[in-house]
Amino acid sequence: MEDEGGEEEGGGEVKEEEEGRVGVEEEGEEGEMVMEEEESEEEREEEREWGGGGEERELLMACATCELTGCRRDADTAPAALRKFQYYGYNGYLSDRVSLTRPIPDYRPDDCRNILYSPDLPQLSVIFIFVNEALSVLLRSIHTVIQRTPAHLLREIILVDDHSNSPELKDHLQSFVDESNAQHGAGFIKLVHHHKQEGLIRARVSGWRAATAPVVALFDAHVEFNTGWAEPILQRIKEDRTRVVSPSFDNIKFDTFEVEEYPLSAQGFDWELWCRYLNPPKSWWVLRNQTAPIRSPALIGCFVVDRKYFEEIGLLDEGMEVYGGENVELGIRKRVSEKDIDMVVLRTRGVAVAGAALEVGLNCSRIAHIERAHKPYTQNLTAHVRRNALRVAEVWMDQHKSHVYMAWNIPQQEGPARAALGCRSFNWFLTNVYPELRSYRDTLAYGVVSFLWFILFQT
Repeated sequence: MEDEGGEEEGGGEVKEEEEGRVGVEEEGEEGEMVMEEEESEEEREEEREWGGGGEERELLMACATCELTGCRRDADTAPAALRKFQYYGYNGYLSDRVSLTRPIPDYRPDDCRNILYSPDLPQLSVIFIFVNEALSVLLRSIHTVIQRTPAHLLREIILVDDHSNSPELKDHLQSFVDESNAQHGAGFIKLVHHHKQEGLIRARVSGWRAATAPVVALFDAHVEFNTGWAEPILQRIKEDRTRVVSPSFDNIKFDTFEVEEYPLSAQGFDWELWCRYLNPPKSWWVLRNQTAPIRSPALIGCFVVDRKYFEEIGLLDEGMEVYGGENVELGIRKRVSEKDIDMVVLRTRGVAVAGAALEVGLNCSRIAHIERAHKPYTQNLTAHVRRNALRVAEVWMDQHKSHVYMAWNIPQQEGPARAALGCRSFNWFLTNVYPELRSYRDTLAYGVVSFLWFILFQT
């Protein structure tokens, strides 16, 4: 998933699989490109009236649709709404007018309501990471997790501020923390400040370091928790502490804040190491059990894990920058590593475990998440993702690393081999964990193909 102060939306950046959640490409039949029609004068006039095009125009039209007070009629309100949208990547103007504890649709299957959970589930620390988040969005994340988590299971909430400079957060967040701790007990909410922007990856590790509960839940700070979200995840981890579990995510529309159900999916990646939604595997469908988790090659952003076990497997790779690829790296590392590898050797390149499961799409645990229209916290997100992807390729992918270089159209350079780690090969990972990812052999060349047309004149 998206995102945060280095974020996933994650959520993070997601490319959608054709057989899962299908994205629409500007392409006609048989690969023929579709040319955009020229704007009519009426459309140009409407765009001038609303102050922009594309997502900005959609946002301001959504204001009128939602009947926000004077959004279209008041000349002062529309620019204020637009400024918030540009700053946050979602409709902060509308969020400020939505209840912090609003009810959201319960999309759990009926069978979830009949499941009995262990009476001695472990407690958890919920970690929110953010940079310049809208205060109302952040507070809604906090309020809903308090309201919809059994009090005996929620030990603490940790807020990791990745060097925000928002006056709204500076003026009001500490006051909210103090008031909450007076109500719930000292240290119930901890506020961790970074002195410089570190990005999503290192911010999550900072939150883990501040946590004390047996289980940690790492989330973006623009989510809303649904009823009964915690018990199904904690039950899975209680049964096997090596499980890393992600709930099912529903979408909060960035413009209207309407919650829509997302279909259940597995989570994988392409050769650029962008995350992708996948259809659940056949092994899940044959169970005919909508409450069963889905084993997955990767995670999209947010997840829950045993706190000590997370340290044993090396946390997230803090050598990565800002955001992107860390969840793919975690999934690969968990599945290809061995138990008996020296922890010191692995501190910079991942840690060994034996086949522990990544479980996603836990249908009885549902959380709604804002997918931003744009990510305002970094100027060049693609550069960070590319760097992180090449780091993963060099460490873990053996001869298959060439696929990552090809995907990013970068000439391949020989990097250090992963000789001393004693891990399974990446070919084993492709065969046993992620056979859906297509690989290529005997590639002679790769790059961008351009066509030149020449007009020949005969004299």
